[in-house]
Amino acid sequence: MSERITRERDGHVLLIGVNRADKRNAFDVAALTGLAAAYEELGDDPELRVGVVFGHGDHFSAGLDLAEVGPHVAAHGPQALGGGKKYDPFGIWGPPVPKPIVMAVSGIAFTLSIELALASDIVVAAEGVRFRQLEIGRGIVPFGGATLRAPAQLGWGNAMRFLLTAEEFGAAEALRIGLVQEVVPAGKHVERARAIAQLIARQAPLGVQATLANARVAVKSGLAAGTEHLKGLLPGIMASEDAAEGVKSFVERREARFSGR
Repeated sequence: MSERITRERDGHVLLIGVNRADKRNAFDVAALTGLAAAYEELGDDPELRVGVVFGHGDHFSAGLDLAEVGPHVAAHGPQALGGGKKYDPFGIWGPPVPKPIVMAVSGIAFTLSIELALASDIVVAAEGVRFRQLEIGRGIVPFGGATLRAPAQLGWGNAMRFLLTAEEFGAAEALRIGLVQEVVPAGKHVERARAIAQLIARQAPLGVQATLANARVAVKSGLAAGTEHLKGLLPGIMASEDAAEGVKSFVERREARFSGR
C-alpha cells in the first residue's frame, strides 16, 4: 500500500499531499488517519510554521471512500472523520491545528474537499476545479463542518445553494462566494499556495499563531470574548524576542529574522 498522505518539509513549511491518485484521492480510513498525523506534526513541531495541503495527480479529492469509511463512522461515530490524533483537520470533532493551513485545490474537489477548504485559512484554486457537496444525493448529510461553517463564512443563500441542490460549481463561483481566495492557471495552484505559505512563514511565528487564535475565538464566541482573549495574549507577544527583533529590523531597515521566541 502506498503512503496515503505524503509529508515534505520546505524550510518552515510542511507540504501535506493526499496520495491516492488512482482513486481520485478518495479518503479511506488510512488517509484520514494520515492527514490527522500530518496536522499533528505541523502543530507540535516548533520548526514548522505553516502547512500546505494539496492532492497528488489531477484531482484534490473525490471525497470519502464511503464503502470503507461509512461502516467505520457507523461503528465509531462521526468524530472518526477527524482521524483520531491531537488535532482535527476539520476542526469540528477535535481542536484545530494552531498554525495556518494554505490549501491548493484542482480537478475534482468534492464533499470533504469543501469542508477542508472551509476549515483552512487560505485556499488557492486551479482554473477548471470542480466543487460539489454530494451528501444529500447519497442519503446522508455533511458531517465535516459544511453545515456549520458554510452559512456563516459564505452567506446563507450561497451555502444553501450548494448544500441543498448538490449542484456542481467551479472556480469563478467559489471565488465569488469566498470559498477560495485566489484562482490561478491549471497546474500552478500548488506553486502559488507554497509561495503564500513561505510568505507567512517569514512573519513572526508567535504573532501569526496569536492572530489565528484570536480570530478563531472572535468568530466562534463573539467580539467580547475575542477582546478578552486579545487582552490576555498581547502582553506575552509584546514582550517576546520576535517583537524586539521586529522593532530592530525596522530601525535597521532590513528584513526581520524571527525565531518564534
